[in-house]
Amino acid sequence: MPARALMFAGTGSDVGKSLIVAGLARALTRRGLSVRPFKPQNMSNNAAVTDDGGEIGRAQALQARAASVAPSVHMNPVLLKPQSEIGAQIVVQGRVFGSAKAAAYQHIKRDLLPYVLESFGRLRDEADFVLVEGAGSAAEINLRANDIANMGFAQAAAVPVVLIGDIDRGGVIASLVGTKAVLAADDAALIRGFIVNKFRGDPALFASGMAQIAQATGWEPLGLVPHFSDARLLPAEDALALDQRPRAKVNARVRIAVPILPHIANFDDLDPLEAEPGVELIRVRPGTALPGDADLVVLPGSKATIADLAALRATGFDIDIAAHRRRGGVILGLCGGYQMLGRSLADPDGVEGPPATVEGLGLLDVATTLSPQKRLEPVRGTSGDGAPFAGYEMHMGVTEGPDCARPFARLVDGAPEGAMSVDGRVVGTYVHGLLADDRQRAAWLERFAATATIRYDDLVERTLDALAVHLETHLHIDRLLTLAR
Repeated sequence: MPARALMFAGTGSDVGKSLIVAGLARALTRRGLSVRPFKPQNMSNNAAVTDDGGEIGRAQALQARAASVAPSVHMNPVLLKPQSEIGAQIVVQGRVFGSAKAAAYQHIKRDLLPYVLESFGRLRDEADFVLVEGAGSAAEINLRANDIANMGFAQAAAVPVVLIGDIDRGGVIASLVGTKAVLAADDAALIRGFIVNKFRGDPALFASGMAQIAQATGWEPLGLVPHFSDARLLPAEDALALDQRPRAKVNARVRIAVPILPHIANFDDLDPLEAEPGVELIRVRPGTALPGDADLVVLPGSKATIADLAALRATGFDIDIAAHRRRGGVILGLCGGYQMLGRSLADPDGVEGPPATVEGLGLLDVATTLSPQKRLEPVRGTSGDGAPFAGYEMHMGVTEGPDCARPFARLVDGAPEGAMSVDGRVVGTYVHGLLADDRQRAAWLERFAATATIRYDDLVERTLDALAVHLETHLHIDRLLTLAR
């Protein structure tokens, strides 16, 4: 018998859809149900590698973890990864399908619905319950034609919908009631209830608000969910999370600076560092200089490395990085950041835009050539200091040069990985998830006479458990189970 399913759509982006689905996945799993997360279409440059060598949105990988199952390409059959001049890279069932600008993609969507429904059907056949997450706003009626992300999917798959609004940003009554007002009648009929998320203060003060929304929409109120402050401890998917002000750490021993560039990707690589009490992670936006007293500068991944390299120079970050290097500072380049550190970066096939070759930062004696072939693979190995690690590679391009003779690490099959400068102060690697490994993170912090004090995987697991309890307390979960079809 196919699994029951329920879709969680939103009045907008960043209303907490991903977090609620993750929390419900853990809550239902703790009840003994077999659960699968599903997002028909996602747009994110934070991606994860699945065991079968594909890629999905990072949020769906976290939701799979919450459900205690391995991530699958079918949990996110369409992934859009924004690039520069060529629009977005389209990943279908884990593999690169092509690229398109926004207008062209609206015509491609109709061809992707069969893939979406096939993946959804696979998950329904292997589980008791499928938790479906919408994308952006369900009220984007200008994009309703050929929609596969929100109400279009819900209609095609006959899945009932719960709408989530974010009270923290203000106007939640208008956003929920307004969604009902603009939706077509048959779409609005699929919405069975609503959730108000991120509430702060006395819930009694919004009891009348919940009743007024229910009266105006005809939808059932399914919970007023207080703000879950520990959400910051879970890997974020949306780049909006980069704008959140980090908590002050009075006892931090290590300062790590990260320049934030327009096409930053897989920035969840930074989360384990930020979770360490002894680390002050400073996200530096364009227009602000990198701090002169930073111990380490990290250049994170990028979905458009050549464009981000140009942005780095335009903002003067290249001057700051060179000064940091002269002062004896340490630099770590991850994936696209590794490519930027080399002498040159060539894109002969126009992977990221018009074919071009550009000068790199010249801090590693290597050169990178981009290619259409993407490497997607879980990896394990040991860095030169003897610290083991487990992570994954997700990149397009080959990097070669004299500094590769001093690899950052050796993979389990003996293959060299990454590169280091002669003095070991500039390091490049293609391994994502490197610093989520407690052993590797401890080795990096020891370079600066600091100690890693957390077990990151345990921290994520405890946070997912706490989130499940939070939702069990504030949502009508038994009613949600009843509403599912």
